[in-house]
Amino acid sequence: MAEMALLKAIEAGVDGVDTAISSMSATYGHPATEALVATLAGTEHDTGLDILKLENIAAYFREVRKKYHAFEGQLKGYDSRILVAQVPGGMLTNLESQLKQQNAADRLDQVLAEIPRVREDLGFIPLVTPTS
Repeated sequence: MAEMALLKAIEAGVDGVDTAISSMSATYGHPATEALVATLAGTEHDTGLDILKLENIAAYFREVRKKYHAFEGQLKGYDSRILVAQVPGGMLTNLESQLKQQNAADRLDQVLAEIPRVREDLGFIPLVTPTS
């Protein structure tokens, strides 16, 4: 959904958007820079960025990411539970960390299922990192 939201914001005239290099994007992070660059190529919103140079940057950060594997969350890629729970990436990483500290990492599925009910009970208050 984030990619579509960025595209619509760009089409509406937003001044700038946040992305992350593909090897560090999605699930817990911003949408991939390369995907947006490719989507906008040849349009009035063409970024002018060289996708091959971006691939070199992505390759570098793939190696960096390996060094920090122990700190990665359980989720990989897109997970529809996140769409249903509407959990911001920062809140998700914090939630996983807290579950791990409580020796309850195996309960992530239950917690994600409960979040929509709790949000409804609270009147669907906005969840925005870092205040979530």
